[in-house]
Amino acid sequence: MPINNYDGDTLVAFLDISGFKELMRNEENAWKALNRLYQSGYEILRNQNSECRVEGIFISDSGVLFVRRNNQTITSTSESIKSLLLMIKNINEKMRENDFMLTTSIAYGKFRYQERIEFEGIEKNPIYGNAYVSAFLDNENGKPKIQHGQCRIVKKNLPNNIIRTIEQSQDNEIFRMIRKRKGDNKHYYYYWMVNDPSEIERFERDYKDAYNLKYAGMLKALKGDYH
Repeated sequence: MPINNYDGDTLVAFLDISGFKELMRNEENAWKALNRLYQSGYEILRNQNSECRVEGIFISDSGVLFVRRNNQTITSTSESIKSLLLMIKNINEKMRENDFMLTTSIAYGKFRYQERIEFEGIEKNPIYGNAYVSAFLDNENGKPKIQHGQCRIVKKNLPNNIIRTIEQSQDNEIFRMIRKRKGDNKHYYYYWMVNDPSEIERFERDYKDAYNLKYAGMLKALKGDYH
């Protein structure tokens, strides 16, 4: 289904398959990851029932999602965030079922999608806007470095009504899963992988333990007896 042109302020998410360069060492795994991302993304976006429609473009090992907003009211702002985060949660869960992880960065700002002339086998669809650039750069080079499976919202350029919605709308299950993280004043983190806010602390502990085990494994290999 083609995407109509869009030009306006909105939320934009950049998704990327974690460790895809390593996956490319095995062609079968690489194709499986790409197929799962494309299939999951298109199925989930096609079957959405939200008031604010989320649309997406998938290419190579990444995807770009954006909210097609019709007005700028606080109500639509709340629905925009919920709609986008729900799509991100669903796509991440589908990828996780197949043992793949994503990183997701979300930014707000100007975004323009312009359809161009298409030829058979070639599709040229330019994407412009500071929201896309901010989301892409945060995913690629943001500080602190985004980790496997994480989804975060870039604070820079967020309007006050979005900040209020994120920080004060704790009656909604999605907003209750958004937190600030110690040592990072540039982002909000969305814990899509838990079902209750009380599980966030345990997830962070388990995630840190997993990284420590990875480090311990590397250290054990370095200390191995190779003589």
